[in-house]
Amino acid sequence: MQKPWLKHYEEGVPPEVEIPDIPLFGILDRTAAKYPAHVALSFMGATVTYRELLAQANAFAAAMAALGVKKGDRVAIHLPNCPQFVVAYYGILKAGGIIVPCNPLYVEREMESQLNNSGAEVIITLSRFYPLIAKIRDKTRLRHVISTNIKEYFPGKLKLLFTLFKEKKDGHRVEVPRDGKTHQFADLLKTHAGSAPPKVEINPADDLAVLMYTGGTTGVPKGAMLTHRNLLANACQTAGWFTRLKEGGESVLTVLPLFHSYGMTTCLNLGIMSGAKLILQPQFVLKDVLATIHTQKPTLFPGVPTMYVAINNYPEISKYDLRSITACISGAAALPVEVQTKFEALTGGRLVEGYGLSEASPVTHSNPLFGNRKAGSIGLPFPNTTAKIVDIETGEDLPLGEIGELAVTGPQIMKGYWNNPEETALMLRGEWLYTGDIARMDDEGYFYIVDRKKDMIIAGGYNIYPREVEEVLYTHPKVQEAAVASVPDAYRGETVKAFIVLKAGETATPEEIIEFCKGKMAKYKLPTKVEFREALPKTLIGKILRRVLVEEEREKFKQAPPA
Repeated sequence: MQKPWLKHYEEGVPPEVEIPDIPLFGILDRTAAKYPAHVALSFMGATVTYRELLAQANAFAAAMAALGVKKGDRVAIHLPNCPQFVVAYYGILKAGGIIVPCNPLYVEREMESQLNNSGAEVIITLSRFYPLIAKIRDKTRLRHVISTNIKEYFPGKLKLLFTLFKEKKDGHRVEVPRDGKTHQFADLLKTHAGSAPPKVEINPADDLAVLMYTGGTTGVPKGAMLTHRNLLANACQTAGWFTRLKEGGESVLTVLPLFHSYGMTTCLNLGIMSGAKLILQPQFVLKDVLATIHTQKPTLFPGVPTMYVAINNYPEISKYDLRSITACISGAAALPVEVQTKFEALTGGRLVEGYGLSEASPVTHSNPLFGNRKAGSIGLPFPNTTAKIVDIETGEDLPLGEIGELAVTGPQIMKGYWNNPEETALMLRGEWLYTGDIARMDDEGYFYIVDRKKDMIIAGGYNIYPREVEEVLYTHPKVQEAAVASVPDAYRGETVKAFIVLKAGETATPEEIIEFCKGKMAKYKLPTKVEFREALPKTLIGKILRRVLVEEEREKFKQAPPA
């Protein structure tokens, strides 16, 4: 298969990167041996060196074995970004367990569903989340609950204390029992301090490292089975893309959630593999993030467009020095050109759009960081990765320039969905992963996402892609955020509605927005309705939930259909 993109790789990016034949936790072993005294984790003013991190991961692995965790057992991590997440992550892998990352914002129903689907028998959670776990514990296979709080892990005063870490819930202190089935994280580390991890044989290509639940924005979540090699490969591919990556000399602003595949690869595994300092942030709180950049000088800042939008529009941004940032890959949603340009002017660094999905560990494409970028493009396939455009209906390869479904293959592609052969068969066909995204490729191998297959609006027989309309809306000088969704229409079947968040102090009318779009797109693509909002619904990672907007409009239509 021809790969035109290889000719347009930035100088220094290889067509293939070497992927070591080691378990994923081997990257921590290697880095700790090479840089034992380097800071691995920085959190609220406290630090952990690589030597300390390895010792704690080994102790946690021994603790897992003592609790009966065997190779292949599922262990849930129900934590925001904090040192305990990192310790537990590599400790579980060293014990042979399979990690089930859980969103800390999940409610009882969502947690119960994910724990039962995965069959997790152990969970690590915050003390303030313990009441939720206690309520559903008897409805799951959980044998052990491990609770943690920041004070027990970091004795002494920390510089910041986020609401997620407060030990009181609704004004009452959360009491966590200490018994044979409920344990304290710090107690386990103390009991097993100095212990060696259990001897577990890992086949990196076949053995699972993580069950990454995905699909929450489009339907019922499914567990993508990611092997040790899948995740290690994607970290190596990402490292190969960062041609100016300084081993042992980078610091990564880690505000992307580590329970999400994007943060797991571009912050956690890439950072640990390259000997970087991970500056952990539990939540995207704008002032705290700006203060952290100003004082701790991170060099890498993987993020999502909403983070960069918030920074760009902060009224007092001139008070903060952001010039330490050298490189950022933006993912999870389209990166408007206006956002990219302003952020680069503020930081002096490079911000490029990339693309991925949890089923691919997750990154498959990116624009070159210091080479030729193309506006509106997700860039070129990563090293060791092949991509093509296929017919949505037949799956046959399409000619250059045609719009169809994006399919990808490479060492980062999942084994399938956990206990879900039907969905696996829809996504995986031979070696190819069918992404469900509508895209095209130009003659230089740059790919362009047109939209999600499921988000496409069909109005009056015309196909309309929300992303195309959103790109125009983002160029309006008063618009801070925009989302476009299909809404029911008695005449056209569906029509285009724009949801707008205006910049602070700005006012506008629906007519003004619609008039602005005229002449910038075909008439049938124009929004017919505009709604102004204070905020748009988002995932914890910051991805705008178009599906929620669609469902709200459908419910309104049911309640009050047109006469």
